[in-house]
This record gives sequence, structure tokens and C-alpha cells, in this order.
Amino acid sequence: MSRIDIRFRLSFLLAVLSIDVAASQTIDVYSRPVQKERTREFDALHYHIEISLDDKTNSFEGATTVSLLPFEDGFRRATLHAGMYTVSRVENKDGQLLSFDQQPDKLTVSFPKAYSPFEIVQFTVYYEAKNLTDSTGQTRGINFMPANARHPAQIFTQSFPRGARNWFPCYDEPNDKATMDIIATVRSDYELLSNGRLVAVLENKSEKTKTFYWSQELPHSTYLSVIMAAPYTVVRDSLGPLPVNYWVYPSDVKYVASTFPRTPEIIALFNKEYGFDYPWAKYDQATIAGIGGGAECTSASELGEGVMHDERAVQDFSGYGWLICHEAAHQWWGDLITCRDWTHTWLNESFGTYSEVMFALHDKGENDAAVNVLGKKNDYLREAHTRYMRPIVFDRWNQPNDNFDRHTYQKGAVLIHHFRWLLGEKDFHSVMASFLKKNAYKAADTKNFMAVVNEVTGKNMDWFFEDWFFRPGHPVFDVRYQWNERKNMIHLTVNQIQDTANGRPVFRSPLDIKIVDTKGLRIHHVTLQKRNETFELPSKGKPLLVRFDEGNHLLKEWTFEKTTDELLYQLNNDDVTGRMWAIEQLVDREDKRIFGALKEAAMNDSFWSVRRDALYRLAGFRGVVQMDLDRGLIPQSRLDSVHMIPGIDRSSMLALFKRMAVDPHSQVRAAAVYGLGNLQAREEIAFLKNRYRKDDSYVAQGAILRALGKCGDKSVIDLLNEASQSDSPRNVLRNAAQWALAQLGS
Repeated sequence: MSRIDIRFRLSFLLAVLSIDVAASQTIDVYSRPVQKERTREFDALHYHIEISLDDKTNSFEGATTVSLLPFEDGFRRATLHAGMYTVSRVENKDGQLLSFDQQPDKLTVSFPKAYSPFEIVQFTVYYEAKNLTDSTGQTRGINFMPANARHPAQIFTQSFPRGARNWFPCYDEPNDKATMDIIATVRSDYELLSNGRLVAVLENKSEKTKTFYWSQELPHSTYLSVIMAAPYTVVRDSLGPLPVNYWVYPSDVKYVASTFPRTPEIIALFNKEYGFDYPWAKYDQATIAGIGGGAECTSASELGEGVMHDERAVQDFSGYGWLICHEAAHQWWGDLITCRDWTHTWLNESFGTYSEVMFALHDKGENDAAVNVLGKKNDYLREAHTRYMRPIVFDRWNQPNDNFDRHTYQKGAVLIHHFRWLLGEKDFHSVMASFLKKNAYKAADTKNFMAVVNEVTGKNMDWFFEDWFFRPGHPVFDVRYQWNERKNMIHLTVNQIQDTANGRPVFRSPLDIKIVDTKGLRIHHVTLQKRNETFELPSKGKPLLVRFDEGNHLLKEWTFEKTTDELLYQLNNDDVTGRMWAIEQLVDREDKRIFGALKEAAMNDSFWSVRRDALYRLAGFRGVVQMDLDRGLIPQSRLDSVHMIPGIDRSSMLALFKRMAVDPHSQVRAAAVYGLGNLQAREEIAFLKNRYRKDDSYVAQGAILRALGKCGDKSVIDLLNEASQSDSPRNVLRNAAQWALAQLGS
């Protein structure tokens, strides 16, 4: 690449960044109100909840006994959160009526005497709610979901983030923890799941009801409380003495063995990684309707019914690869320790999301873990460029859900990965274990975590949290180097070119620079501290490769001036993310060697993501390939446009794509047939039809259907109509077939 080309690309990057910063302000997060942790007047000790749920009338009746301890003398009234029900009376422990005032979202109970901080106050609230639920079955806090073709009728609570108050009166903020009993009555054909240990089940045959008595004997926050009731089949499993159970619809029992089998392995992995054994009485997972992902509850997880899949779907839609391990991780990060308020959501969700990387490393190794991290980086960057940039620790929101975004999930997970590298394995695991032990069954915040880091490692890492957690944005680097043959020295310049308006800092971090020459490989450790840095790095010969941020530890964007020769060397010799980056940099250069190099990578690279990326780039796709929320998949809606490939022999491309359409990895096969579709290869319709019948991947089949739609031959309409009626995870076949039919005007 010429120096003129480099200057043009750098100018283009600066222009794009300016546009993106402006675009990020389309949502002005700083206009949201500042939120403060609520001051507590009392410590809730225990909730004894008795509730009867009637899904014929979408109603419930409840009686909740609250036990609390005042913080100050002269305590004469308690204010609780109370939502979608009407309180009929309140009694003290002796059955005497107490005065109360119910306002929207609030219940204030007054006492005839003043209590001191050493006296336990106990009272019972009686309440009922009638005719809840809209036509979809959704309400705030509790849902009566009618049956349809996919699922049976069911009742479930959604207590996160402020929904517990809608089915029992409580202090409904995360900075208080209490034990609880949940005694719930439902119709007799239901099984009912809640928190903690199942004490008893009582059946009333005359009323055709069953009452389930669950006891949560260790304290937790109210948003983690749950009821799930349906005609479940309970499939029992275990990890040693720990019960591990799967609550599924009877029609889904056949999918349990392909959906949940690695749950005990995941819990065992986290016991080891976190240095703190699973803390609760059992672990249950139950499927419910109406949600797409999952929600953690103490000793249980609510999972959207879409998590269930057959054995064939494991290669593309494995729930245990992200959702099941993410929700399991919350039993430690969120349930055992809980963010003190929603300013510190990263303690729950960033660690939950990082657990996916831990499992990828355990399950498939370093390369898959590196690609997982890359997808998380890209997902955050999309939000940063199209919506906003904010600090991870952020005290402005309208609703708590405002903070549950790509900053909290993906960016936070990437920063934990960065932090792991900075501390080293021993210190990182010691910090996690110590933090969990010190704050078990408590609410905690970022300062608590920072204090543990200092105590355990002796290292002052405040600078890391100040730059990366308390300030918005990420570094954008312009990297260049010159080789001084006389001195055997590389002159490396690193400039941070991000806009530092609105609090974005010049970021600090150690960094590794890898230099490969004919004499071997060396890693140089440097530290970034200023906007403009210069490093003199020895090299015994002209470098074949200079790798900025070896290991890809930093969350960053960057341009790096490189020759085509160096990029070709990098494509053949670097690690997986380095090879993927080299493909991206090479694809639009005018050099006759590039097609051969990308073709070779597509056919013979040892790792699937490199083969996949080479095929997508050769097929004309220029967007971001690896994203996180696709969970490793390329959503075909991003790839629908027909991109013609200029200047490359069509027959060579056809041969390559056909060869790779039978690759062992489904994502590589999907990329190959995407290429056939973009070539509008009518002559390969028979081949594509045959591949559709033989391929065992839903994702690859979906890509084939879209390729058939791009080919423009109406002879495939019967096959597309057949596919449009097929069941598949996330409706990947139906959606692809309908898209293809639309391209053919059918």
C-alpha cells in the first residue's frame, strides 16, 4: 500500500470517528437523571409469603409477613414497595390491625409504638389482585400466560429489576437481602418452582389445588425471587450431592439431553474458576414463554422456551455455550454478591458475560475463546458508534434496564479479560475468590471490588478502573513503525486519536508488541501513558511482522500502516485474531497475490473462523463478520445483498465455494454457499439442492436457501415452499425460505 493510500485511509478513519461520535449522541445518556442508592430505614430480615394463584381469572390473593430490624430509635412506620394489588388490611404479630396508607407503588405501615434498633418488627400484609394480564399474557411482575400451540398455560413472576413488589410487599431494591419462605397454591396439574429448598407439597383434592412450600434459607435480594408454575416435567440431574434439575414442557422432554447435559460440568467449572463452591440448596432451570433469553433467580434460572433444541442444532445453537453458562454464573455474580445499586450492574452482568469466555476456553480452547472476545468487542463498538458511549459505572438512568446494554455486558466482559491479563492467572483467580468470600450474601459496589484487588495483590490498580470503568469510550490508535537497518531498531509510534470530549480519557495500559524477524520472535512489554508515544524496540533483522497488542487484550480500534508483504506473512503466521485482521486489511488491495493467499486461507487454514472470514471477504461481504449477540453465527439478514466480485475468474470462485460448501464446520459451509449465491450461480442449483438435503446444519441450510433465492431460478420454488413450513431454531429455515421466495417474486 502506498503512503498516499495510508494517509487517505487514516483521514477516512478520522472522518468516520467524527461522524460516529456525533451519531453516538443520538441518545443523550447524560440527560438521564442522576440516581442515588436509596437510604434504608430498616434491614429486612425475612419475608413469609403465602400466595394463591388462579389462572382462570388471572388473579391472586396473598399474605406476606415482613420481619425487619430498624436502623434508628423512634421507628414508628415502615414504607415498602407495593405494586399491582390492593391491600385489604395489615396486622401485627398479635393479630391487631395496623393503620396503613397505600399509594401507587408504595405502602406505608404505621405502628402504635416506637421501636429501637434492637427490636424485631413483624407484621402481615393481606392483599389481592384481580383480572390481571393483557391479551399476550404479559404484566409487570407476574404473568398468567395462556396456552398456545407452542406451550402450555403457565404462571411465572418476573421480579427483575423491580417486579417483586408486584406480587408481594417488600423493600425492592438490590441493596438489601433477606431470607424468605414462599408458600404458593396453584391448580393441581401444575408443578411449581421457587427459590431454595422444597419443604413440602400439599394437595387439596376437593379444591383441585396443590400448595408448594419453598424455603430460601440464605439471604438474597428481592429481585431474585421467583415463582414458575406449569404442567412441567421435571428431569432430575445432579453434581455430587447438589440437585440439578430441568423443568420443561412435556413436549420438550425429548430435547433435554441435547439442551442441558453440560449444566453440572458448567457448575463444576465455575466452582474451580471462582474459588467458591456453588452456594445454594439446588440449581433448577425452567423454560417459560414470552422471553428471548433468560433471567437469573436465586438457585434457579428462567429460560426462554427457545433454548430447547434437538441434537442437530447443537453445532449452531448450543444454549450451554452462552445462555446456560451465563445464567449459571449469576448464581455467584448477582445472587451471591449483588450490585449495591444499578450503577454497578457490571458486577452482575460483566462477570456473567465473561463466564461465556471461560466456558469457551474450557470447552474448545484458546482460539475459540479469542474469537468469543472479539465478537464481544465488536458488539460494544457497534453500540458505541451508533447509540452512545458512557462509563461502565454509570449513575444516570430512567429505568434500571437502561444500564443493561452492550457496555455492561460485552464491554465489561472484555475489560475483565483485559484485567485478567494484567493481573496474571494466580492474582486474577485470587481476587475473584476473595471478593466472593468477603461479600457473600451482601450487596457490593465497584469500590469494594477495587479494595479487594489492592488487598489481595498489593497492586494499586485504581488507574485501570479510573480510565476503563469510570470514564467513557475506548482508545483509537494510529500505529506506525520504521525499520532502522543501521541500528537494528524499530521506531514505533503509537498515537491515540480518539476525541477526548465528554470525559473520554487518554487511556493507560501495559501492552505487548510482537516482533518477528528471520532470527526469531520477541515480545516487548511497553506501557501506554500519553496521547503520543514513541518506542525504540530492538530487532536482529528487518521485521517480517510487527504485531501491535499481541494477544489482542485491549478494547480498541486502530489503523496500522503495513505493507502487503507483511500482511501476507501475518495471514500465514500470526494467531487467529491476527490472521482474521490480516484478511480484512488485504481484501481491497490491488495485488495479484492476494486472491491466491485468501483462497489458500479459505481452503487450508487450521481454524474455522479464518476460513470463514476469507470466504466472506472473497464473496464480497465487507461488514463486521464476528459479533457477539449472534453467538458465533452470521445473521443472514446482514448478508442478503448481492455483491458481485470484480476482477476474479468466476470459474475459480465457483470451484472454491463448492469445495468449501462441504467443510467440516457449519459456519464455513454457510460462508461458501453465500458466495455461490452472490455469484448468482444458476448452473449450481442442482448442487445447492443436493447440499440442502444432505447438510446437517440449520444455519448452513438457511444460507443455501438464500443462495437459491439469489440465483433467480423459479424451479426452486417448490423446495422453498417446503422449507418455509419447516421448524428450526430461531425459525432460521422459515425466515430464509420466505426471503428467498420474495426474491423470486413468489
